[in-house]
Amino acid sequence: MKAISLDQPQTFRRIELPEPAAPTTGQALVRVHRIGICGTDYSGYLGKMPFFTYPRVPGHELGVEVLAVGEGVANVKVGDRCAVEPYMNCGQCHPCRKGATNCCEQLKVIGVMTDGGMTERILIRAEKLHPANALNPEQCALVETLAIGCHAVNRGNPQPGENVLVIGAGPIGLSVIEFAKLSGARTFVLDINEQRLAFVRKEMGVPDTIFANGTELEKLREQTGGALADVIVDATGSNKSMTGCFQFAAFTGRVVYVGITQSELTFPHAPIMHRRELSLLASRNALPPDFTRIIKLIEDGKIDTRPWITHRASFDEMIDAFPSWLKPESRVIKAVVAV
Repeated sequence: MKAISLDQPQTFRRIELPEPAAPTTGQALVRVHRIGICGTDYSGYLGKMPFFTYPRVPGHELGVEVLAVGEGVANVKVGDRCAVEPYMNCGQCHPCRKGATNCCEQLKVIGVMTDGGMTERILIRAEKLHPANALNPEQCALVETLAIGCHAVNRGNPQPGENVLVIGAGPIGLSVIEFAKLSGARTFVLDINEQRLAFVRKEMGVPDTIFANGTELEKLREQTGGALADVIVDATGSNKSMTGCFQFAAFTGRVVYVGITQSELTFPHAPIMHRRELSLLASRNALPPDFTRIIKLIEDGKIDTRPWITHRASFDEMIDAFPSWLKPESRVIKAVVAV
């Protein structure tokens, strides 16, 4: 069975894997149809992802089809098209018992800490499959990316009439924008790349974009009548942005970190954090209801996935194509691999 292994940073290799065993109790055997490539995959390739271990079969944004199910499986059946929730939680630790399965103390994300879906067939816990028969395989593969943004916006909890500032218009930032719009809040997007901002305006219908050129604070003040942003979601993964974003926060504002950095973060407490009584929140992964909600939103046409996928490759083309997707001039929003 064909597969691709990331043996070490910047070294992909085509390998053969044995066929998976028949599914046992609670398991499902699935065929992988589509694999989305995300920032985690790029960071793993570059050796910059703190949770990535090598060698690893990557692939956690998956559109799959159920081939067989084990005893006790009731949520999916053979033939179902599904999105995959790739967060393998233990179910026993304190956060799992609280329902915070995204923060499991023993969490293993497939394609990151354990082998993932860059192959033809995999065994998976059936509870991690979300039926999506009205979606096509590419849409199924987008659900996990969208779930990251959904959870981040839930953490910030924007309300109609508030201002939301999304910093970073990469794939995760775009997923945040989708749900910021749905919240009824006014959405602003800040980025250093004018091409990405043009995409946000044209394809996502968000007119309020701000190019980061040193005048962004003044522009946000002007556009919000001096109020600034009630919710800030930083999706950059840049320690410079993550420490500087507090300046954009309104009094009693909420700052959400969804991007990840390995650098230390420092910020002024008394003049900004304390005086404005700000809340700082982290957002990690997503929760099962996020997947259910997203599938329904796509089915109902409330999220248009068509602009998302800008690059495609076959399984055999992926290794050669992958490095080009890292280049800014390629203008990748989302690359998808067909198995």
